[in-house]
Amino acid sequence: MSTRGASEIGLLRLIAQRVVGPQADDVAGVVRHLGAVQAQDLPGALRSVALRTASRSRAAVVAACDAGEVVRSWPMRGTLHLVPAEDLGWMLPLGTPRARAQAARRRLELGLTDADVDRARELALPAVPATRAELLAVWEEAGLEPAKGRGYHLLAELAQTGVLCFGPIRDGTEPVIVDVARWILAPRTLARDEALGEWARRYFRSHGPVPAAEFALWTSLPAADARTGVALARPDLAAMDVDGVEYLLDPAVPDLLAEHRREAAGVHLLPGFDEFVLGYRGRDDVLDAAERDRIVPGGNGVFRSTVVHRGRIVGTWAEPRGRLEVTRFRESFTPSDTAVARTHARLP
Repeated sequence: MSTRGASEIGLLRLIAQRVVGPQADDVAGVVRHLGAVQAQDLPGALRSVALRTASRSRAAVVAACDAGEVVRSWPMRGTLHLVPAEDLGWMLPLGTPRARAQAARRRLELGLTDADVDRARELALPAVPATRAELLAVWEEAGLEPAKGRGYHLLAELAQTGVLCFGPIRDGTEPVIVDVARWILAPRTLARDEALGEWARRYFRSHGPVPAAEFALWTSLPAADARTGVALARPDLAAMDVDGVEYLLDPAVPDLLAEHRREAAGVHLLPGFDEFVLGYRGRDDVLDAAERDRIVPGGNGVFRSTVVHRGRIVGTWAEPRGRLEVTRFRESFTPSDTAVARTHARLP
């Protein structure tokens, strides 16, 4: 176990997440490496993945969705993510039980029955491929009354039970719902413990250095399942001590940081729901506690795009009407306007 200061954590994570360092043009490989990419904001998710490829092309990410290599669904935390298509089948049983239990209570509030879910499934399978609006129209015509959240609930339930997912992206902007059984032709089959170890291994290799407890928070797995995954992954990981806390990571990451330190310490503009932020419940390693509300005002769940410098979040950014606007947390220790503008010009 090596010992490093907390100031290194953000730099190491930029390397592990492939924001910095060796990159390839395998979009599905990027998503597979990360384990899953938060994607309720689809344009931001496309940009997040593109940032981690050599070509930095959002069109290439859309093409991977269109080709059936990457899909979008609710595999964990009750939140939309991009995942490798072949892995969706083993992720859903692990990551959805808690979200589905909460949704079952919400179903009663919405006045939906199990029979309504069955009817929605029967209507959806012959109707897809279809956009969300097109599918809701089918349900509306059949009397399922999808307004006021009922349609969203039905779609999420059918996705979390492995019936539907989002596949291709029509015209590069409009997600299309597909039948999982017809769209994902070569799903991987993993035994439960094998799947837990696989998911944990991907998380720590792509998000480390990070404490072991973060894996359960990221996936929403029960504690016992998370411990099993961590134990199975641990032989393939390195450990480091940060102020008395064990952090796990890919053994190759420290050497890669030594090779790419200058780039890692530079300016990075990340989308609001990027895994550099959303991949962790505890964010003090890269963000001053006093600034938490500045990236997610009021704790409303809507994360602002972030400016990262020297491995830490130092501000937020936006581009209303295509014009870059930066909000700095402090005037000191902040990159120059020129450096930020240069990074913005390179965004996919």
